[in-house]
Amino acid sequence: MKKKILIVDDEPNIVMSLEYAFKKQDFEVYIARDGSEALEILKHQTPNIVLLDIMMPNVDGYQTLQHIKNTVSLKDTKVVFLTAKNKASDVEKGLKLGADKYLTKPFSVKKLVSEILELLH
Repeated sequence: MKKKILIVDDEPNIVMSLEYAFKKQDFEVYIARDGSEALEILKHQTPNIVLLDIMMPNVDGYQTLQHIKNTVSLKDTKVVFLTAKNKASDVEKGLKLGADKYLTKPFSVKKLVSEILELLH
């Protein structure tokens, strides 16, 4: 069965390169441009992993993560922050809220894909 990933980011270039990279790894890829779109998708899909930006319009990454953690049907879904917020306090906050991993931009697509694959095994 294909693994499912939800990529939540408001930067089109990042979304396109990640979508391409994960489809090459045989993932079923879902895309949201902000937290509110992500929450809509999560009503109907249960991804194995959510790749989540923090700074987005409408509903931010922290709010989206809290929703995922409070939803019983998503309890096994891994959440990885991928964000430009790279201060130690940002990382600490993200992990304290329940993120499984905290990665910062800029990033290597190849390294990110291998980190995600490792997290799912």
